[in-house]
Amino acid sequence: MTVRTLQRWQAGTGLVKGDGRPSAVRPVSAHALSELERGRVLKVANEPRFAAVPPARIVPMLADEGIYIASESSFSRVLREHGQNTHRGHAKAPKARRKPTTHIATAPRQVWCWDMTYLPAAVVGRWFHLYLILDLFSRKIIGSEVHDSDDSSHASHLVHRTALSESIGVLEHKPVLHGDNGATLKATTVLTMLNWLGVKPSYSRPRVSDDNAFAESVFRTAKYRPEYPTKGFSDLQAARDWAASFVHWYNVDHRHSGIRYVSPEQRHVGQDVEILAARHMLYEEARRENPARWSGKTRNWECMTSVTLNPERDSVINAHLIDLDRQPLAA
Repeated sequence: MTVRTLQRWQAGTGLVKGDGRPSAVRPVSAHALSELERGRVLKVANEPRFAAVPPARIVPMLADEGIYIASESSFSRVLREHGQNTHRGHAKAPKARRKPTTHIATAPRQVWCWDMTYLPAAVVGRWFHLYLILDLFSRKIIGSEVHDSDDSSHASHLVHRTALSESIGVLEHKPVLHGDNGATLKATTVLTMLNWLGVKPSYSRPRVSDDNAFAESVFRTAKYRPEYPTKGFSDLQAARDWAASFVHWYNVDHRHSGIRYVSPEQRHVGQDVEILAARHMLYEEARRENPARWSGKTRNWECMTSVTLNPERDSVINAHLIDLDRQPLAA
């Protein structure tokens, strides 16, 4: 209790009647969701396609269909009131830590990330190996393979196949390929292939376990998917079928939170600019229809123009962008 509250009670009858705030009847806000709108929010959130999707992804997906019902916070509020807004998964909340960047991507095919992870087999002690290459700018999985052994020849073949599918031979500046310090990714076979392709290798800093966070994030997303077999894969073909299905979902159907909730495929081909512009117009129209529900600007749907391998100050990013503009002139 503050001193001002006590003075107000002394001047009135507060000391006799007590604190009336908990039992006070407060009027319903004029711009609150109606019962019909709240029912629609609950109905949409319980549709089969949204059953395992949080409000932060439901609202952008509806916006792409030209539908606006309520904001993400309103969706969360309604779901929470009905006991349906529980946290999914066992992972701890991420902690923001700034690390100096090593590379900055302003378009696809500039910076790639790759890594290998283990997929458990049904037989205890046996593993399959998933090799994966991710485009840093678009977050698209541009190459993936599953093998029953960890061998540098598999990694070399994946890089070669990915380079062909991404047509890097016609690029003036070849991409950078960033990975951890694993022996497979630094093998002579792999380095020879990278040199032949013109791809510049990059590796995580010593004793920095999260320097390849983008690739690790994809593996985390994969292993928390509902269809991921926690008891292991029956054979190599089953692991390959699951990996192909996951890659298609991640690239085409997944609305990625790091790129304004568009799919990696949409961003990779440049469709995200038009999609985000349409969302902005939809939100502006929704604010004009119900201005009392908006206390400030609408949600930021601006297209992200650069992505850093690790978080960096804006001044460093701007200096890099200026340098990119100067390079063609100097040439």
